[in-house]
Amino acid sequence: MRARKIAAVAMLTVCVLTGAGVGPAAATSGGLLPHPGPEGLVWVEEMTGDGGVVSGGAREGLPTVLTVACEGGGSVRATMKQESQVAAFTVRCPVGSGGVDSVAMDAGVVKAGSFTVGIDASDEGIRWALTVTQPE
Repeated sequence: MRARKIAAVAMLTVCVLTGAGVGPAAATSGGLLPHPGPEGLVWVEEMTGDGGVVSGGAREGLPTVLTVACEGGGSVRATMKQESQVAAFTVRCPVGSGGVDSVAMDAGVVKAGSFTVGIDASDEGIRWALTVTQPE
C-alpha cells in the first residue's frame, strides 16, 4: 500500500515537472522497466524527453538501487540528489531496443527522507523509465 501511494505521488510529480497531462494521453504500452514490487520507492513507467521525480520515502538503513532504461537514439543523464548529489550516470538509448543501466548504493548513502531524480535527455523524443528500490 505504501509503495503504491509513493509511486502514485511520484508519477503525479513527474507529470507536473514535465508538463505532461494525466489521463488517456499519458497511457503507455510496452513499458521499458517492470514494476519494482514491494521494494520499490518510485516507478516511472514511461516518459519522454527531460523530466524527473521527487519522493519523500527513502529509508537510511537500506541499500538503494536507481535503474534507468531508455530507447530512441541518443542518451539520458540520470542524477539523484538529496542535500548533495548521491548518484549520476549516463544511459545510451539505442533506436528500436532498450538501453538499461543502474547504480547500487550502500546502506547510508541515501539518507532518510526526500530525494530527487532528474533525467536530462539528449533528445525530446527519447522514451525513458526509472525505478528506485530499497531491497530489504
